[in-house]
Amino acid sequence: MQLTLFPNLRHLRVFAEVADSGSISQASNKVFLSQPAMTQAIAKLEGQLDAVLFDRQSSGMYLTRDGEIWLTRVKRCLDWIQLGLTEIQGTQTTGRQARAAQQLTQISSTQLRALMAVTDRQNFTLASRDLGISQSSLHRSARDLEGTLGISLFEKTSTGIAATRPARILTQRAKLAVAEIAQGVEELSAARNRERGRLRIGSMPLARTSLLPLAINRFTEAHPGLTLELVDGPYEDLLGHLINADLDIVVGALRFPAPTETILQRELIAPPLAIIGRADHPLRGEQQLSVDQLASYPWVVPREGTPTREFFNQHFAQPLAGGEMSLVETTSHILTREVLLGSDRLTMVSRHQLEHEIQAGQLAVMPYALSHTRRSIGFMQRRDWKATASQQKFIDILQSCTAEYADL
Repeated sequence: MQLTLFPNLRHLRVFAEVADSGSISQASNKVFLSQPAMTQAIAKLEGQLDAVLFDRQSSGMYLTRDGEIWLTRVKRCLDWIQLGLTEIQGTQTTGRQARAAQQLTQISSTQLRALMAVTDRQNFTLASRDLGISQSSLHRSARDLEGTLGISLFEKTSTGIAATRPARILTQRAKLAVAEIAQGVEELSAARNRERGRLRIGSMPLARTSLLPLAINRFTEAHPGLTLELVDGPYEDLLGHLINADLDIVVGALRFPAPTETILQRELIAPPLAIIGRADHPLRGEQQLSVDQLASYPWVVPREGTPTREFFNQHFAQPLAGGEMSLVETTSHILTREVLLGSDRLTMVSRHQLEHEIQAGQLAVMPYALSHTRRSIGFMQRRDWKATASQQKFIDILQSCTAEYADL
């Protein structure tokens, strides 16, 4: 869901209070709104969602099926925002949650949208363009939020502005809240047999050439109404996007232990690394290769800091220390393939990354065993992420595809 489509925060609170109390009159005392204003707020929310959330009877307000679906996501949304407000209270430990609960009643969706946009862009001009509002309106929203919270959210730097630590914390929690609302909208659509939505997938090299395309094709054939948004990038960038709710899952090589306690990792396959070169490489016909023979040829390798590169460095520590090896570093699968096809260079990767080229007779695995170098390939998700039914179907399909690659 785009930030500009995030519902009115007060309307969400009104809905949650009426759902809990079963009565507009009882809920009005907690939200401090008149009953007509609360009735109007619920009507606006239902209009935005194109859904009837309550069965209105003389004895009270009762949640419909759509209302129950929506309530689960709204509560999770509000909990995320209140958690963020609690976390930025400072060093004083007493009364943190009470102050956060009070602040939740005082801030607006407009202010949260301003916070997220400016924190992401680190620039008021770009943020105002993203939101489609004037800079003066954006500045006002940011100042009002700072006043309500009693903290500084942005500070001037030599190059412009920078988000303070409280701003980054609250932004991350607010993004999780926005993601809950987006999933709620998707679940309401699915409940009416109008499957719509989006799954945002981070794609790392070890998955994007075989396992992930297979899962994508099978999923989209069965669920054509859902959009899969694929984002390529290095591990660190994709992990950051996952933590900040800009991605739902990340598929690729796993790191152990998990990067943070908030991330859940699930292994799908664990193929060994292999040394690969062009099909007519001079070493292809050898019966048994040595480290020295391999080191005498030029290589194309992953960048420093990746698990495969770390193993490569360990395996060829002596020739590397003596400066005897010619290396090209790249994270590009396409570039690696083309360099291998046009030279005597070798690479060290999981075989299934280049399985298409191997099956086509363009590349080949060199006769050198690396069976002890199994790489865990799987996916990461936020531990507290509650997938929609459609999102869970994609994960199920992804897991079912692994049998075709387990023996590679």
